[in-house]
Amino acid sequence: MKYSSSDDEAEVLPNLLGLSSLEEVQQVETEGFLLAEQSLLNELREDELFDVAYIQEIHRRALSRVYGFAGRYRTVNLSKSGFTFPAAMHLPQSMADFERSMLRSLPHTWPDAASLTRDVAHVHAELLFIHPFREGNGRTARVLANLMAYKNGSTSFQWEALAEPERFNQYVQAVQAAGRLDYEPMQVVIASVLPPTP
Repeated sequence: MKYSSSDDEAEVLPNLLGLSSLEEVQQVETEGFLLAEQSLLNELREDELFDVAYIQEIHRRALSRVYGFAGRYRTVNLSKSGFTFPAAMHLPQSMADFERSMLRSLPHTWPDAASLTRDVAHVHAELLFIHPFREGNGRTARVLANLMAYKNGSTSFQWEALAEPERFNQYVQAVQAAGRLDYEPMQVVIASVLPPTP
């Protein structure tokens, strides 16, 4: 299967709204993720299970207005900045393994910020490394991390801090380290955007 690069993010993907302007698409996507996070927060239970179906639901709610593939695993192979994400044909197995090895062992609450940071870092890095969706992987992973924090009585992570180029590069390198099962770099990143203690 051919690999396509996601470096050219200036391209507008075919969408249900017939939008051709990148700015318009980005606006609709942003609104979708905000609404998805708010609706899921309103429904969040103390015993909520964050499984792969839940992750697909985040993506579906956020992007179903824009894309027919919302909530479904990508069917194309992707690479970014010379880094190749796992092949599309392996995604169902990769996500099943992710659920079994990480998601199922998540507690309902965390005793301290260090425990929450560790688990969010592992889940976040692995989900971004797998890159299960055609579009919206980072935002889906950030919504999931926020919901993990909310579930523990905290607030959303301060993701805007990663907009600085040097910190964003650190974030990207942390995702790549997850491919080597090294989650320490992502723990450093997550700790740096930890929500304030309520």
